[in-house]
Amino acid sequence: MVILKSKKTTTKSPEKEFKKFLAKIEDPNYQGGSWALSENSTLLEKTKYEICQKILTYHLGKGLTTEETAKKMKLSKAETEDILHCRLDYFTLDRLTIHAGYLFAPSQAKITVELSELKSSNKRSKKSGFIHA
Repeated sequence: MVILKSKKTTTKSPEKEFKKFLAKIEDPNYQGGSWALSENSTLLEKTKYEICQKILTYHLGKGLTTEETAKKMKLSKAETEDILHCRLDYFTLDRLTIHAGYLFAPSQAKITVELSELKSSNKRSKKSGFIHA
């Protein structure tokens, strides 16, 4: 004879789950999570983010550990994790490009600037001698 025991399942309310999650991310020692760009991010932030994404793609594509990527980039593991999680405020653009250069050949680097609509504050009227862009 076989006796099956059922496991007791507990269902936490969404409110309790949210409070638990909030406590986790508000902990000053919390290290997880990637940063995302805001809707009004600057050209500098977008450029740094794009470089971080290229480094992450390389890291995942090669199946490297964080330590291996850190060694190739001549950084500490913690610094490399900051790049892999797009923590843009932790690196200047020049420092980020220097360390990205250890992964990519100079011929692989390319900066592209795409023009979008001008902000209304940047437009000049025809009356002032300038035309709208």
